Amino acid sequence: MPELPEVETVRGGLESVVSRCTIAEVDIRRDSCVRLLPGGAPEFGAQVTGTRISAVVRRGKFLWLPLTEPGAHAVPEFALSAHLGMSGQFRVHEAPWDAAPPPHPHCRARLSLLKDDGVPLTLDFLDQRTFGYLHVEALVPTPDGGPGGFGSDLPALPVTAAHIARDALDPRVDVAAAGRALRRGTRGIKQVLLDQTVVSGVGNIYADEALWHARIHPERPAHTVTAPQARTLLGSVRSVMTAALAQGGTSFDALYVNVNGESGYFDRSLEAYGRAGEPCRRCGRPLRRAIVGGRATHWCATCQRRWAPKPGIRSFKR
Repeated sequence: MPELPEVETVRGGLESVVSRCTIAEVDIRRDSCVRLLPGGAPEFGAQVTGTRISAVVRRGKFLWLPLTEPGAHAVPEFALSAHLGMSGQFRVHEAPWDAAPPPHPHCRARLSLLKDDGVPLTLDFLDQRTFGYLHVEALVPTPDGGPGGFGSDLPALPVTAAHIARDALDPRVDVAAAGRALRRGTRGIKQVLLDQTVVSGVGNIYADEALWHARIHPERPAHTVTAPQARTLLGSVRSVMTAALAQGGTSFDALYVNVNGESGYFDRSLEAYGRAGEPCRRCGRPLRRAIVGGRATHWCATCQRRWAPKPGIRSFKR
C-alpha cells in the first residue's frame, strides 16, 4: 500500500499539472470507484463538473483536491478526496479525451480538465485491486488552526481525514506530544507506529525500516519505550521517509508508479523490509520475518532485542 513518500510523489506530480484546472467532464468507468457517495457516479459527476481545483493537498497517506465553484474566489468548502488503497494511481495525459491514449484496462475514472489558458488535459485514476476510491466531501476546520496538509495553507481538511494526526514530515507536528503518544499503552510499538491517529503516513514498509534504524524490536510494548528512544524513532521515521521521497518512493511491481508512469527506487535502499534471511547490514546476522498483527514484519534479532522484564531485573532477550 502506498505510504507517505509514495503519496507525496503523486501529490507533487499532480500539483505541477492539475492545480487551477477546471473539471470539464467526468467518466466513471467502474461505479465502485465512487462507492462512498449514495448517488454513485451521477452524484460524483454532478458535484465536480465545472469546479476548479485550487490545490493538491496531502496529510499522511490521504490526498485531496480542494474545489471551488466557477468564478468564485471564496475559500473552498468541499474537496475531491482520493484514497489510493493498495494499487491506486493517477496518470496525466497532456491531451484532450479524443486524443489521449485509450483508457488502461484498470482505469476506473477519467476526468477531462481545462487549464486557465484553455489547454486540455486528461486525468485517469487507475486501480487494479479496486480498494481505492474517489469521493466528494466537505472540508472541516483543523483542530489546531494550522494548515490541513502539505500543499495548501487552508486550515481545513476532509471529513474522512479529520481524525488523522499530522505526519512525521509536517513542520507543525508536535514532536513531544507524538513521542508521548507513541509510548502509551501495551500494544507493540510497531502497531502504535501504524496507528494513523498517533502520527500519520507510516505504513508497513517504513515502520520496519524506522524500527531497524532506531534498534527497537517491533513487538516491544509501547509503554516500555523510553522518551529518548521515542525521539530517536520519530527521527528515524523522518530520515527514512525523506530518503525514500528523494528516490520517488518504493516500488516492488507495476502497481505503484507516479503520474508519469515511472517507478520509485527506494526498494534498493531498504535495510529490513523484504530482506528476511539476508544479512543485517549492521551486524551480519540473518534478518527475521514473522506475521505480527496480520502484517509481515522484518527485524534483526541481534540489533533489535525484545523487551522481557523479569522480577527485579531489567533485561533483554532475542
